[in-house]
Amino acid sequence: MSELERIGISLDKELLAEFDELIAGQGYQSRSEAIRDLVRRQISQKQLENPEAEAIGAVFLVYDHHAAKLAESLIELQHSHTHAGDLQIISSLHIHLDERDCLEIIVLKGRVGEINKIAESILSMKGVKLGKINIVAA
Repeated sequence: MSELERIGISLDKELLAEFDELIAGQGYQSRSEAIRDLVRRQISQKQLENPEAEAIGAVFLVYDHHAAKLAESLIELQHSHTHAGDLQIISSLHIHLDERDCLEIIVLKGRVGEINKIAESILSMKGVKLGKINIVAA
């Protein structure tokens, strides 16, 4: 574990009470751990502004598996990005939601700009009903 530094912060009583209520509901054991997570989240968000930053992304998409050639296109895309390179698709999960719809989660590793580019191309494929991209700094 790295060395810890103690700091002091001043907060309005009402703001502190709201913060304590929030972190208690999220299961934090201490204010310190909650504040560390907030700091980490802000640093990560700042890093993700750089398209060259290394990151991990997950593309969530719901699609009609009867859509012409969509499943084949997704498989082909995943296989074409499995080897070492600027962008790798490192995993995927396929879930059958009902008779027609599937949820696919595709996990990518690479630079933020490349993850966004591939993710947008996936989400714009014909037959994709819903989608979302989640990216965290590596």
